[in-house]
Amino acid sequence: MRIRRVPSPPRMARFHIPGPALPSPRLRGRGWRSWRGPRTWAGVDRRPPSVRRGRSRPATNATTSAGAQPGTHTEPLGSSADPGPYPRSSPCTMDWQPDEQGLQQVLQLLKDSQSPNTATQRIVQDKLKQLNQFPDFNNYLIFVLTRLKSEDEPTRSLSGLILKNNVKAHYQSFPPPVADFIKQECLNNIGDASSLIRATIGILITTIASKGELQMWPELLPQLCNLLNSEDYNTCEGAFGALQKICEDSSELLDSDALNRPLNIMIPKFLQFFKHCSPKIRSHAIACVNQFIMDRAQALMDNIDTFIEHLFALAVDDDPEVRKNVCRALVMLLEVRIDRLIPHMHSIIQYMLQRTQDHDENVALEACEFWLTLAEQPICKEVLASHLVQLIPILVNGMKYSEIDIILLKGDVEEDEAVPDSEQDIKPRFHKSRTVTLPHEAERPDGSEDAEDDDDDDALSDWNLRKCSAAALDVLANVFREELLPHLLPLLKGLLFHPEWVVKESGILVLGAIAEGCMQGMVPYLPELIPHLIQCLSDKKALVRSIACWTLSRYAHWVVSQPPDMHLKPLMTELLKRILDGNKRVQEAACSAFATLEEEACTELVPYLSYILDTLVFAFGKYQHKNLLILYDAIGTLADSVGHHLNQPEYIQKLMPPLIQKWNELKDEDKDLFPLLECLSSVATALQSGFLPYCEPVYQRCVTLVQKTLAQAMMYTQHPEQYEAPDKDFMIVALDLLSGLAEGLGGHVEQLVARSNIMTLLFQCMQDSMPEVRQSSFALLGDLTKACFIHVKPCIAEFMPILGTNLNPEFISVCNNATWAIGEICMQMGAEMQPYVQMVLNNLVEIINRPNTPKTLLENTGRLTSPSAIPAITIGRLGYVCPQEVAPMLQQFIRPWCTSLRNIRDNEEKDSAFRGICMMIGVNPGGVVQDFIFFCDAVASWVSPKDDLRDMFYKILHGFKDQVGEENWQQFSEQFPPLLKERLAAFYGV
Repeated sequence: MRIRRVPSPPRMARFHIPGPALPSPRLRGRGWRSWRGPRTWAGVDRRPPSVRRGRSRPATNATTSAGAQPGTHTEPLGSSADPGPYPRSSPCTMDWQPDEQGLQQVLQLLKDSQSPNTATQRIVQDKLKQLNQFPDFNNYLIFVLTRLKSEDEPTRSLSGLILKNNVKAHYQSFPPPVADFIKQECLNNIGDASSLIRATIGILITTIASKGELQMWPELLPQLCNLLNSEDYNTCEGAFGALQKICEDSSELLDSDALNRPLNIMIPKFLQFFKHCSPKIRSHAIACVNQFIMDRAQALMDNIDTFIEHLFALAVDDDPEVRKNVCRALVMLLEVRIDRLIPHMHSIIQYMLQRTQDHDENVALEACEFWLTLAEQPICKEVLASHLVQLIPILVNGMKYSEIDIILLKGDVEEDEAVPDSEQDIKPRFHKSRTVTLPHEAERPDGSEDAEDDDDDDALSDWNLRKCSAAALDVLANVFREELLPHLLPLLKGLLFHPEWVVKESGILVLGAIAEGCMQGMVPYLPELIPHLIQCLSDKKALVRSIACWTLSRYAHWVVSQPPDMHLKPLMTELLKRILDGNKRVQEAACSAFATLEEEACTELVPYLSYILDTLVFAFGKYQHKNLLILYDAIGTLADSVGHHLNQPEYIQKLMPPLIQKWNELKDEDKDLFPLLECLSSVATALQSGFLPYCEPVYQRCVTLVQKTLAQAMMYTQHPEQYEAPDKDFMIVALDLLSGLAEGLGGHVEQLVARSNIMTLLFQCMQDSMPEVRQSSFALLGDLTKACFIHVKPCIAEFMPILGTNLNPEFISVCNNATWAIGEICMQMGAEMQPYVQMVLNNLVEIINRPNTPKTLLENTGRLTSPSAIPAITIGRLGYVCPQEVAPMLQQFIRPWCTSLRNIRDNEEKDSAFRGICMMIGVNPGGVVQDFIFFCDAVASWVSPKDDLRDMFYKILHGFKDQVGEENWQQFSEQFPPLLKERLAAFYGV
C-alpha cells in the first residue's frame, strides 16, 4: 500500500444525535458539548476554561452596531456639523447635560431601532454611523441608560447596549471626559431599581474593564466591593452582578501582580455572602468564586477548605440557581482539587444522585456533569462501583425525551421533506486540511475515531439532560466495561420492547451509548438485538427511526464481521430505504449511519454498488439544503471505501452527472463548495482515469479559487481598512481537490499543470501564514511530484528551503505533509538531492527522536502506528539517494528509525526506506552496531520483501554474524524474543 492523504471532513451530521435546542441565557462552559455520537462523544470534550466561563450577553438589535469611529469630529452633538437638527449641548464634563432637542431625537432613534421594518432598520443604521462621528453621542447614550427613568426599560437598556458596542469597537478613541462621564454614571447607578438596567450597566462596566481599563480604573473594584455592604438590595445585587461579569471576563488578570492581586481581598469577601439572606446574592457569590476554580487561583486555594465547607452548607438550598452553582463548583473541584473532596466522596456522590433527579432540569443537568468528570478520574471505579445500582437507573431515566423536547423537535411531524431548511438549520462547517497517513499492521483500538472533530458553538445550545445522561453512560461504560451490564441489562429489555415509543426510543439510545465500552459483553446478545434494531428502522415514529440509525452505526464494526447475508445486507437495505425517508431528521441520521457502515464494510459493498448509487443519486433530487451536504459526505466516503471498484462506466454514468450539475450551480463564493469539493476529491481519487472526462473544468476552477483567494489576501494585507480578510477555506478545499486529481489521474494531470500557473500559486501557498493552507500545499506538492515531476523539478531550489523551515513538530500536520513531500522529491531527484540533504536532515533526525510526537498524525481508517514513521521513511529515502551524506548520522537515528517502521505493512515506501538504511549501513556499519537488535527486529517485520532487498538483509545479517563470531552471535541472539529468533532463522539462516 502507498502513503495516502486522508481528508478529514467534519461529518457533523454523522455524530449528531437528534435532540432539542434548548436556548439558555448563558453559554456556560463546564459541560456544554455538542452531541456527535461515537467520535467526539466518547472522549467527552473538555472546553478550555476561557470557554467554560463564557457567557452570552443580551444581543443588541440589528441596528446597534457601532458604525463609524467616534472622535473623528470634535463638535458636540447639535453643532453646525451635526447631521441632524440637534441644538448644541453642553461641553463634555462630569456634570454634562444633554440638549433637550438632541435628546428627543436620540430617543426617537432608539424607538425606531426596535422596528421590525427592514427599511427603517437601514435608515437607523445609517443615522447611527453618522452620530458616532460625534464623541458626545456616547454621553447621550449613557444619560438615557442611567438617568432617563421616565423612559421604558427596553429603550434604556438598548441605549446601553449600543454604547457597549461603541465601547467594544472604539473605546480607545473616546475623549477622556466622555470616558470619565460614562464610568462615573455606571458606578453611580449600579443600584438602579430595574434588574434589566442593573444587568445592562454591569455588562457595560465589564466591557470597559476588558478594554484594558481594570488597570486604568483603580477605583472600580474597591467601589464595587464596598457597594456589596450596602443595605439597599438593588445596590448590593447590581454590584455583585457587575463583579460576576468582571470575574468571568478577567479572571486571569484579577489573579495577577498587574492589579496587585485583588483576589486576596475579593475571595474572602465573596465567601462572606454565601450565607446572605437573598438567594440571588448567594448565587452571585458562588458564581464569582467558581470563576477561579479551574485556574487554581492562589487566593482561592488559600481558602479552599472554607469554600468547600460553605458549599456543603448550601447543598440543600431552596433556590435552584444556588443549587446549580453548588453542583457546578463541585464538578470543577472534582477536576482540579479532588484531594479535598475524597474524604467526603461518599456523601458527595449521594448528593449528586439526588441532584441528578432535581425537579429543576438546569440543576439536574449540572449535577449530571459530575459523572462525566468523575469518569475521567483514576479513583472512579473505586468510589463509584458500589453506587452503580442507584446511578444507572437514574441516567437511563434521564435519557427519555421530555415533553418540551418532543415539541421543540416537532416529534409529532412525520413527513417534512418538502419543507425548506431555515438558515439556522444549517450550521457553519469548517474544512479540515489533508494530512499524510501511513498504512500498517496495528490492530484497531476501541474508539479510535475522528476524535479531532471540533465542538461548534451552535451545538452548545443543544446540550440537555438527555444527552448529558447518555454521554455519562457512555464514558462510564468505557470505565466499567462489562461490569456495567448486570445493572443495565434487566432495564434494557423492558425499554427496547416497551409499547410507548418514547420509552423504546430511550432504550435504543441506551444500547447505542454502551456500544463502545460494553461491546465484548454485548456480543452474545447482538444476534437477537441487531434484527430488532433493523426492524425499528421501519417504526412509525420518526424519532425512533432516527435513533435506530445511530445505534446501528455504533455496532457497524460487529455487523461487518459477520457473514454478509446475516446482518450486513439487511442493514444496508433498510438504511438505504431510510436515506429516502420522508422525514428530514431520519434522512440525516440514515445518511450518516450509512457513511459509517461504508467505512467499516469497505469493499464488502462492491457487489451492491449499483443499488447504493441508485439510492444516493435519487436522494439528490429529494434532499433539502442541510441533508444535501451530508449526502456529499456519504458519497465521498463510499469512494474512499471502495476505491477503484467505482471506476466502471455504469457507475460513473450514474454518479457524475448530478455531482457536476451541483458543481455548475454553485458560485465560487458559496460555502457549499466545501463539502462538494471534498466529495469530488475522494471521487476523483477513486475513479482514476474514469474522471478524465470531467477533469479540465474542475481543475481550472480549483486553480481559479486558489488564485482569487491569494489575490484577496494580498489586497487585505495591503489595505486592511478597505478589504475584508478572505475565507481561506476556499483555497484549502481547492488545493485538496487538486491533490485528489493528481493522485487519481497520475500522469494524465501533466497537461493540465502545463497549461496553468499552479506552481507559482503553490509557491505562495507554501508560505501562507495559515498552517492549514501550508498543510494542503505540501500534500499537493507531494502528489504533483509523483504525477508530473517535470513541472516540479525547476522549482526545487525555491521549494526545498520552505519545506525545511516547515519541519516544525509544533504544527504537526504541516510538518507531516512537508516531510512526506521531501521523501517523494527524493525518489524523483536521485543523487541530485545532495545539495539539499543538510537543509532537512538535522530537523528530521530531531523529529524522529522526539519522545511524544502526537499520534493523530498517522491515523488511517482508525488505525494508529508509530508517530515517527513518515520521518523515518523520508530519512531512509534520503539515505537511499545520498547515502554518503546521511550515513554519518546513522547512530543518531537508527533505533527510533527501526521501531518506527516495524509495524508498517510491506509497501513501496517501506521498501525504498529499507534500501536506504541498508546502503547507509554499507557506508557506516559502525553506526548500527550498538542497536543491531533493533535492526534485526525491523528486518523480521517484513512478510515478503523483494528478492534483491532480501539479499541485502541477508548480507548485512551474515556479515555481522561473521564479524563477531559464532559464539558471540549465539550470546547476542539469546536476547531475541522467540518469535524474532524463529523468523530470522527461517528467512535468513541466522
